[in-house]
Amino acid sequence: MAGRTFSHRRRVIVNTDAKNEADDQFAIVHALLSPSLDIRGLIPAHFGNRRTREGLEESRAEIELLLRLMKLDGQVPVADGVPYALPDAGTPVRADGVELIVEEAMRDVAEPLYVAFLGPLTDMASALMLEPRIAERDVTVIWIGGGGYDGRGPQDGRPEFNLSNDIVAANIVFSSALKVWQIPAPTYRMMAVGYAELDAKVAPYGEIGEYLVRQLVEWNERQHGGSIEFRVLGDSPAIGLMLHPDCGTWVERPAPNFRYDGTLDFSVANRPIRTYDSIDARFIHEDFFAKLRAFAGH
Repeated sequence: MAGRTFSHRRRVIVNTDAKNEADDQFAIVHALLSPSLDIRGLIPAHFGNRRTREGLEESRAEIELLLRLMKLDGQVPVADGVPYALPDAGTPVRADGVELIVEEAMRDVAEPLYVAFLGPLTDMASALMLEPRIAERDVTVIWIGGGGYDGRGPQDGRPEFNLSNDIVAANIVFSSALKVWQIPAPTYRMMAVGYAELDAKVAPYGEIGEYLVRQLVEWNERQHGGSIEFRVLGDSPAIGLMLHPDCGTWVERPAPNFRYDGTLDFSVANRPIRTYDSIDARFIHEDFFAKLRAFAGH
């Protein structure tokens, strides 16, 4: 989208609880601006019921707003996910977004499929239950979620937010044979960016740039009362890793299961997954800034 063309592009689905906070928006726009990514669809996701019972509807409205601001409305498929956490590990819930994942995963094409989850894993788990053969396909799930490993925080006694919104789904995905790249909380929290940089490198560039910064500042004002001048763009590593899988350090470890309180359970020997313990924030931020500037014609 930003000037270059690629003979082979990675197929991508972005599953996003877009109106939960103020960082999904940056990740969505980054994906849309990346010409090596073939965006097969955006899936609005729920984000629990602590703040609203209409999280999925709010997420869809936010996605549609971003597409309008980028003059892309009608050009990118948007398919609703499941509007609530899965009831149990044996009951899939059908939704258009779930069907999109199944359809893309089962397509017989050369390009691999990457499904980025910026919220709960509800739709991936439901897709797996409906079509178990997905686990045998060339599909990589990239998940922003879960707490840290080896004693790395958070240590506040609460499950990480994305995990907490569907622990059942996380267990289904983590105990499957799917390829998973996990960016846990201590790693995605490395993605801080200050207002001064956002004002210089995002806000001046088109309607979409102005909106991204304005909604971020408004969110911080509501949550922190104006005492903060930075934001962690914690969802953006999911896009950065699709562009450059080694823009961070990672280890392979057996996938855990998650107890009801979010703590890790290694009592069952699941297959290994990739867990990132650092991320190159500069690569991801600067790639986004440059693409946005080009998109705005500067």
